[in-house]
Amino acid sequence: MSYPMLPLTSAPPAAPAAPMPSADPTLPQDDTPAGQVARAAQLTATQAVYTWTTDIPTLPGVPLATDVPKNDEPTIAWFAILIGVGLDIVRNALTVKLGGVDKGELDSPRAEYEAALAECDAIEASTAKIAAEHGVHSGGNIFERMIGDVENAVAAAERDAHVALLKGYKERLEELMKVDEALGLGSKTVRSIEAYRELFATLPVPGISYMFEGDAEFARLRVQGPNCMLIAAVGDALPANFPLSAAQYAAVVNGDTLAAALADGRLFLLDYKPLEVLDPGTYGNLAKYAWQPMALFAVPPGGSSLVPVAIQCGQDPADWPIFTPSPAADKLWGWEMAKFVVQVADGNYHELFTHLARTHLVIEAFAVATHRHLAEVHPVWALLVPHFEGTLFINEAAATSLIAANGPIDHIFAGTIASSQRAAVDARLAFDFYGKMPHADFAARGVSVDSALADYPYRDDALLVWDAIHEWARQYIDLYYTSDADVVADTELTAWAACLSGEAKINGFGPVTTRAQLAEVCAMVMFTASAQHAAVNFPQKDIMAFAPAVTGAGWQAAPNGQRGHDKAGWLAMMPPMALALEQLNVLELLGSVHYRPLGDYRSNAFPYPLWFQDPRVTGPEGPLAWFQAALTGVEAEIVARNAARMQPYPYLQPSLIPTSINI
Repeated sequence: MSYPMLPLTSAPPAAPAAPMPSADPTLPQDDTPAGQVARAAQLTATQAVYTWTTDIPTLPGVPLATDVPKNDEPTIAWFAILIGVGLDIVRNALTVKLGGVDKGELDSPRAEYEAALAECDAIEASTAKIAAEHGVHSGGNIFERMIGDVENAVAAAERDAHVALLKGYKERLEELMKVDEALGLGSKTVRSIEAYRELFATLPVPGISYMFEGDAEFARLRVQGPNCMLIAAVGDALPANFPLSAAQYAAVVNGDTLAAALADGRLFLLDYKPLEVLDPGTYGNLAKYAWQPMALFAVPPGGSSLVPVAIQCGQDPADWPIFTPSPAADKLWGWEMAKFVVQVADGNYHELFTHLARTHLVIEAFAVATHRHLAEVHPVWALLVPHFEGTLFINEAAATSLIAANGPIDHIFAGTIASSQRAAVDARLAFDFYGKMPHADFAARGVSVDSALADYPYRDDALLVWDAIHEWARQYIDLYYTSDADVVADTELTAWAACLSGEAKINGFGPVTTRAQLAEVCAMVMFTASAQHAAVNFPQKDIMAFAPAVTGAGWQAAPNGQRGHDKAGWLAMMPPMALALEQLNVLELLGSVHYRPLGDYRSNAFPYPLWFQDPRVTGPEGPLAWFQAALTGVEAEIVARNAARMQPYPYLQPSLIPTSINI
């Protein structure tokens, strides 16, 4: 099946160009009477396009955009990146399926998969042709590139035709990634870690596949894995429902005592009690298991890094005994099973709470509120809108396919799809905007830079990026607001804040009354849309695409005692090969699309002119130049840190942080 380029003359009429910020942004109270009328009219028109709903069936109660406006659709450049990544994944999956045919595990004829591989070649050639055609027009100022209305209309029509074609390719690749016809994969293969590695037939095998069994790697994931936002200091005493004895502790951490570790603040806990909202689901006739474990870690005396101490696979110690690390043959595999229980819980907490709810869904609320209540000549509108590029589009895809019935979350994760949806909804509505600001969050969890947890790459790199974003926001805000009185007098900002605390349901939000508060709020929005999302999204490829390391469900019951288990029992807890391949497909895709790095502000309207127009912002002494230079410094600092770390943590290098949630 071939996918030729559409004739350019068949394109639909061009839509209006996406809005650009003013070269002279104004606050509503400072605008002329005519300007105030114009901005009110513009807001009325925009409010008809950006509308709220809380009735998305997969995320009921969460305020989301009713539709994705055309200006929020992705660019050709984004589609080209996505399709390139998708082709690599589909070719890998087809190669794995061909292997399944050869082993007699799959009934599909080889010719079916070989034809699909040929289809990939056609999609690749057409996409490359579109990208090359598009590149001829890229760069420069839009007013320099587009000469006259006729050329502008032709270029826009060409763009619409190409986007329609690329959307079709995207949908076809998504269809080819599905594994419904491949459920027999692995049925004639002995279950092994090597068999899971072989799912990466034409893709690089992740390094985690050779390291995840080690206790040091298990501890490392708490501070530089996909979900670095849960580990918390214990405080004065262990929880009452986690009865670890002093003798058990001393047997694990040489030269230390439980009392000394508590007194020094060197104990840290993962508690997955919030996952009690999940009802265990099924896949076909197979039961899936969801757990709410507790896992204790310590920093040994004189040390800086975590070591695992104990795991309880559920909340009630009467039902779930405590497991501890042990080299003894009769206890080793029980400990590995307990670690797997934690990793399943972490996979659910990561995707539903930390990733979907606290980045994607939170930022959508700010995107809709900003378009509805800040005029396009408002300086805060200009500051924030680039950080929303692609978010409404990708969120709609998540709501309609990723977390929908018979979608990847339904297949791979432990809960019924209804309970998984409920978990994400609850986490979004409970999100504490001010409490989740980095400094506040680290302090609340007892893991600030002055804590006993010295080795915490996510924290240390996140604070570097936060400080740069916060200072950029402060300098920018101070250009337009000369005093706190200007903030209070800004009627559009007042309406924006009221919307966010009201119909947008951002917990903890309220009136914004000072320049310092406004800068902090803008910094939090920009940080969440860029750095925080990068920290939870991109480890999905390197760590979570390999199912034995982190996955969404258990496929055998957790052990109720540590002794007497074997490797086969541990492997049986892992997902069927077809679902491990589906997990690989989805998370390799989500973790591979890097589009438009932080600090590179451009319009998403073809041909992507530079975004900011105000010379006070863009001048050599302006805040944008400061921010870009600061990001260069942050990059160098993180690269230097990674050279000294046992394992690098690249996810918060500014060059690898997209400006917005666009995947």
